[in-house]
Amino acid sequence: MLKSTYSVCPVCNKLLPAKLVYSERGGAWHLRKICPEHGRFDAVTWRGKNLPPYTPPQESSAPPCPGNCGLCERHLQSTCCLLVEVTHRCNLRCPVCFADANNGTDSFKERSPDEWYGIFKRQADEGRTFIQLSGGEPTVRDDLPEIVAAARKAGCENIQLNSNGLRLGAEPDFTKRLADSGLDFVFMQFDGVTDAPYTALRGRSLLKEKIAAIEACDVAKLGVTLVPTIVPGVNADQIGAILQFGIERSPAVRGVHYQPVSYFGRYPAAPSNRDRITLPEVIAAIELQTRGLVRQSDLTHSTCDHPRCGFHGDFMVLPERIAALTKKAESQNNEDCCCSKSGQISEEVLRNRKFVARRWKRNYTENSENISIDTFDGFLSRVKSHGFTVTGMAFQDRYTLDIEQLRRCSLHVYNPDSDQVVPFCSYYNK
Repeated sequence: MLKSTYSVCPVCNKLLPAKLVYSERGGAWHLRKICPEHGRFDAVTWRGKNLPPYTPPQESSAPPCPGNCGLCERHLQSTCCLLVEVTHRCNLRCPVCFADANNGTDSFKERSPDEWYGIFKRQADEGRTFIQLSGGEPTVRDDLPEIVAAARKAGCENIQLNSNGLRLGAEPDFTKRLADSGLDFVFMQFDGVTDAPYTALRGRSLLKEKIAAIEACDVAKLGVTLVPTIVPGVNADQIGAILQFGIERSPAVRGVHYQPVSYFGRYPAAPSNRDRITLPEVIAAIELQTRGLVRQSDLTHSTCDHPRCGFHGDFMVLPERIAALTKKAESQNNEDCCCSKSGQISEEVLRNRKFVARRWKRNYTENSENISIDTFDGFLSRVKSHGFTVTGMAFQDRYTLDIEQLRRCSLHVYNPDSDQVVPFCSYYNK
């Protein structure tokens, strides 16, 4: 079995025709391509025979990808979440870093909160109101609360922080200032429930500091989603333990977002296929390692992005179990998700945006632990206070980049050099 697509040369980034080929021997789909100058490349992208259904549009010519041209007319999805780098500085030097944060040694301009207000205002006016503040490590900026306030003033409805959490735990007053300024929730780097994964991936033991960050966010009533980078031989055996850790800390922890390792940014050498873990393997490990607490059938493929890019599941945490609430995907190309290519923000789109934000935010209710779910109002209250998400996203590096998938991307990055919005995997493969 094979599918035709386009990819890039991992060396020169030139657009190339490619084949997505199923190998019976390995039980996996491989992306294969040949660069006339740099040779053949083969990267596993999906271990398992069955791909989620998707019918790409019929076209007569290659798309003009993956250049950082912004969202051209042949891009198939608008923005769900807009990632904004507010610094290139970082308080860690991780061996694996997609952003290749460099402790401020390049010429990146750190814009003031007033400058960011103008940028946020333009983006919000165009319908991009879901903002993720990233870096580098955003919390190295002492004026980050002012940047959050600028985004809120500009009309950004949902403001997320992408952070390693170190300063959040060390300085609870700073964390409270972020919450008071309008921050909604935190996507926090969290690679395992022991120190070994942090030593391997981040360069030192960090588990105590991660727990301190969760506790500080809990006090500030900021929801936290744990974000593990999953690497074979490092923490793939902790996929279930990370999920159970998060569930046990509900409602402070609102979910777990798995990211199979991608090899761009700071990585010293070309990876082998043994170095990769794919989304079907992560989903299978969730059920196996939690002993069925969360089942594969509780999760469904992405509809905002290409279905091979991610998965999601919605749950409610109860005292003795976790209840699945996932709405199954009704369409392979959902026009009513939280981002519509048509540019028309329908009532369904707005409802979906609010639903996503509500699941990640900390919906604090006094004595929520004691509310009975036997009544309809009690059930709704528990869903709000103890909602929990299990999600995953497989970012594409130059070895695995499939242009078909890239064109369905709804996670975009603001490029300050061109003042354009660019698909995530295109931006970080530049």
